[in-house]
Amino acid sequence: MDSQQLLLGLAWYVVLVFSLTVHEASHAWAARRGGDPTAYLGGQVSLDPRPHIRREPMGMVLVPLLSFASSGGWMIGWASTPFDPRWALDHPRRAAWMSLAGPASNFALVLAAGVAIRLGIASGAFQAPASIGFTQLVAAPGGGVAELLAVLLSILFTLNLLLGVFNLIPVPPLDGSGALGLLLPEETARRAQLLLRRPQLSLLGLVLAWFLIGRIFSPVHLLAIQLLYPEFSYGYR
Repeated sequence: MDSQQLLLGLAWYVVLVFSLTVHEASHAWAARRGGDPTAYLGGQVSLDPRPHIRREPMGMVLVPLLSFASSGGWMIGWASTPFDPRWALDHPRRAAWMSLAGPASNFALVLAAGVAIRLGIASGAFQAPASIGFTQLVAAPGGGVAELLAVLLSILFTLNLLLGVFNLIPVPPLDGSGALGLLLPEETARRAQLLLRRPQLSLLGLVLAWFLIGRIFSPVHLLAIQLLYPEFSYGYR
């Protein structure tokens, strides 16, 4: 692995850890606002990644580094937030808002990255690229720090779009299944919670979500790129 790949890996890791931290801190904040202090007492209502890494060292350290080393171009990982299941059963709608808080934070980061990209283009620091890729949504003609920022913003935009869309798939153990509490009567939502907590369904849900994301993300990503660059017509490289 050459120095350029190492720098790309560092950029990926910084963005991934930041994105997962924001996602889980949003869950923890929403749970506390809803009356469950479990994650707050664990120090997870915080943008400090350390309490999140301590809870999920495999998902936030080992798997991201191994996935990048094996793929040479991308990372995967995960984190988690503790909550009181009795609180979730007593307050299914509050639990649903807690579930939605994570993906909502990812979409907020997508929006923030998009605004930063457009501001960079308006200032002359960035320009629209000749072609679009996962880590190349904007180019920096001057190189240097601007080029690093272009890569970071590109990864931030696409990775958080992926995290937001993936977690909204309504299968356990993803956040989309927890959000069903907003659509169902409270008693039905409680029964659904108990059913969806079964480990067998979580395993099946992850397999199904992995299958679905490969088919739904590309059109969503292209739509997001069209919104980012309404004056251009991009396709994948």
